[in-house]
Formats: sequence, C-alpha cells, structure tokens
Amino acid sequence: MNTRNILETINMIEKEKLDIRTITMGISLLDCCHHNGEIARANIYDKITKYAQNLVKIGNDIEKEYGVPIINKRISVTPISLIAQASSDTDYVAFAKTLDKAAIETGIDFIGGFSALVHKGYSKGDTILIDSIAQSLYETKKVCSSVNVGNSKVGINMDAVKQMGQVIKDTAYLTRDNGSIGCAKLVVFANAVEDNPFMAGAFHGVGEGDSVINVGISGPGVIKSALEKVKGESFEVVAETIKQTAFKITRMGQLVGREASKRLNVPFGIVDLSLAPTPAVGDSVARILEEIGLEHCGAHGTTAALAMLNDAVKKGGVMSSSNVGGLSGAFIPVSEDEGMIEAVTKGALNIEKLEAMTCVCSVGLDMIAIPGDTKASTISAIIADEAAIGVINNKTTAVRIIPVYGKSLGDSVNFGGLLGNAPIMSVSKFSSDAFVNRGGRIPAPIHSFKN
Repeated sequence: MNTRNILETINMIEKEKLDIRTITMGISLLDCCHHNGEIARANIYDKITKYAQNLVKIGNDIEKEYGVPIINKRISVTPISLIAQASSDTDYVAFAKTLDKAAIETGIDFIGGFSALVHKGYSKGDTILIDSIAQSLYETKKVCSSVNVGNSKVGINMDAVKQMGQVIKDTAYLTRDNGSIGCAKLVVFANAVEDNPFMAGAFHGVGEGDSVINVGISGPGVIKSALEKVKGESFEVVAETIKQTAFKITRMGQLVGREASKRLNVPFGIVDLSLAPTPAVGDSVARILEEIGLEHCGAHGTTAALAMLNDAVKKGGVMSSSNVGGLSGAFIPVSEDEGMIEAVTKGALNIEKLEAMTCVCSVGLDMIAIPGDTKASTISAIIADEAAIGVINNKTTAVRIIPVYGKSLGDSVNFGGLLGNAPIMSVSKFSSDAFVNRGGRIPAPIHSFKN
C-alpha cells in the first residue's frame, strides 16, 4: 500500500464513516446436546464463554492498532432448536437466558441463533422454540432470534408464516413499554444463509466448522463521497466508481478478518460485502441512491439504481477477498438509515416500494415500524409476499417488522443507538385472513422454465 492509499483510507475513516460493522464469531453447539436441559445449558455456557473469551479484547486491540473502527463484536450459534430438542424441556426460555448470560459474560453486543429452520416442516424442537420466542426476547437483552420459513427447493411453509405473524404480535405486546423493541431482534427468513454476520438473523449453520470468524463491512458514506466526484457522468462511470470503491472497502474487511482469525486461532470464514447504513448523517444507502440522480429515495428509478449499486458492490468486493459470502449487497432498513427515514417522512417511500426494492438487494423489509393494531394475518401476508420474492428469485429475503404497540400512522418510535428511529408506515387495510388461514405449503417453483 503506497502513501496515497494510506491517506485515502484515513480520509475514508475520519470523514466518510468507513468502519467494520461487525466481527462475528460463529460457534457450533452440536456437541452441547444432552437429554438433561440443565446440563445442555451448562455445556452451552461453558463453550461460548471459552471460545469467545477474548473476542472483544482482540477486536478492540485491532481497532486501536490499525485505526479502523469496529462497531460490533457478536456471536452466532447453532440454531437452538437443534440443540435443545435433545432435552426433555417443554419450554426454551431458559436456553435463551443462558445465551444472554454468556453474551454478558463475554462482553459482546448481540448473540444470534435462537433460531429454527422450518421451511419444510416442524420438528419437536422447532415447535417449542417458536412458542418460546416472544417470552425469550422479553426476558433477555442480547439474544436475537430468526426463523426460516421457506426456500427455493421446497417452497414456503405457510403454517409457519401464519404462526410468525402472531409471534411478532406477541413480542410487540410483551416489549410494549420499550417501543416493542423485541421485534427488532426477530427476523423471518426465506433462503437464510448460514454465514451471515449480521443480526438479528445470524446463526451458525450445521455446514460450518466448530468455530469461524466472519466479518461484515460497511461504507455507504464512502460510496456516496466517491459518486459526488462523478456528477453527470454516465452509468458506466457510476458503476465503475462504485466497483473501485467497494474494492477498497472490502480489502479492509479482509485485513481485519484475517487478523482477528489469526489472533483468536479460529478459521477465517467470509467477508460480507453488504453496505450497512446507520442513523448517522453521512452513512446512508438512501443518500447514495439520491446521489445517482433521484430527488428522494422511493422515486421512480429507485429500484434500478439500487440494482446497479448492489451489482457493482459485489463485482468490486469479490476482487479484493478470496472468501466472500453472507448476504452481500446493500441493506435498506428504514429506521437505521437517516435518508430512508426522511424519504418515508416526506411521503416519497412506502412499504410497497420497499418491497419492490427487496427484489434486487439484500435482504428484505427491514426495521419497518407499522401501526400496533395491525392484524397478525396482515403481518403474515407481508412475510408471505417477501418469502415469495426470495423463493422465486432464488435469493435471501427477510422481514423484520415492528407493530409498535399503542402507536399509529403519524407517530414515530425511537429505538436508540444503531437501531435508530422510525416513522409509523401504513399497511393495507384490506384483509388477508382467508389467504393466511389456508395453511399448508406453497410448492417450490420450477427453475428450468424461467422467464
């Protein structure tokens, strides 16, 4: 790296909010199973605290030595439904509390993996875990939960989709004194990936090794700043500028990931190329889209601009890292992106346009606050729509939606920190009851006859 590269990187960090969004240690808990729930939980606590005891310290050391901000240190674990079902427990809230206790002991920000994979059907453990989600998110602070309800191979489990609408409502009610924040820690996926370093959807897949280090980069401010220098140029120039900038951002993620892997003596997994916004000014994906030429995010052309942005980020990022994965692309969470918040407030962006945007980006309808009196069946129908986009298009999609108890259209809710604040968005007032109540499974799409 020459002097110019060094100065450029310093400028990215100091003025353009470049950071490493997260170092996530994945830990397999498959060897923690036991027919006695108490022993299983002791095994889980001991393994997590042993493996991750130095995660925060080493993350902080790298941050100081290289001058690269590392915002979050996190842990993902094997889906707890797979581990806890070996026990005779009929409620998994105690398992969530164990994860929370281990997260506090290690000093990490969040732990993901209170999860179930039910795209084709429920096992005993899946049923108990999903029944335990609302109470678990109410009684813990750092635990995140996810449920995969569909994939492109088997279709969409509509029984699970229906149930998750009610689980989200229950979680919103139990955490009503805190803006229904429990829902911000709950994601419903289709085509979930097993190496995702981002919460709330991170879990350690069964195809992963015993432990792994994954890194998630950020950098919306850097991309926007680069595009400010090519105003009025053609889309070829815009795409090339994004590619070159994504290359620079990703090589920093690769550096941090490799270093953390070496110091923790844990194999390096992947760099996730996603642009992850924050509520801070100058760190917004929406502002990139506006820099490309839109008056406001949500205007016609937004989907095309986002598609190009995603593609260029991936092309540039892939060149600078030998191991890329995760979700990769650009996140479009409403509450966590000040440009998105403004676009919603001004009426430029609605939930229908956001749904269209999810067809071309990672991950889905994310951090969207809706009226607290929204019916569970309406939430389920929103999940079904988003899952269908993922299943048909063979990509990951997800829903992280928050029916804020006691709030209605015109109100807003403040979650604080990286979760930001969100204006309450309207949903269709027309009923989806009969659709959701059918149950069963939407069959997998045919993949050899695409158009």
